[in-house]
Amino acid sequence: MPLTRTEVEHVALLSRLELTDAELERMTEQLNSIIEHFAALGALDTTGVEPTSHVVPLQNVWRDDVVQPSLPIDEVLALAPDRIADLFRVPRVVE
Repeated sequence: MPLTRTEVEHVALLSRLELTDAELERMTEQLNSIIEHFAALGALDTTGVEPTSHVVPLQNVWRDDVVQPSLPIDEVLALAPDRIADLFRVPRVVE
């Protein structure tokens, strides 16, 4: 069943969209076209087709954590523009 202009106006109101009359007409046509495409997909025989959440298989790209020695503090702090003892000194951001 196609959407009516009144239903599209209601969706626009819920979405906080201000649409002109021309936009309402165009949105009504476009939303009905989208619904027709979904109806065509719903008519397909998917018997034996496993449901998936993605069209391509996903794989984790994260590597395992590996404990490694840290850089020497003196070497790292030598690159700092400003430091106090063994700490980086940064501008105050909270009053």
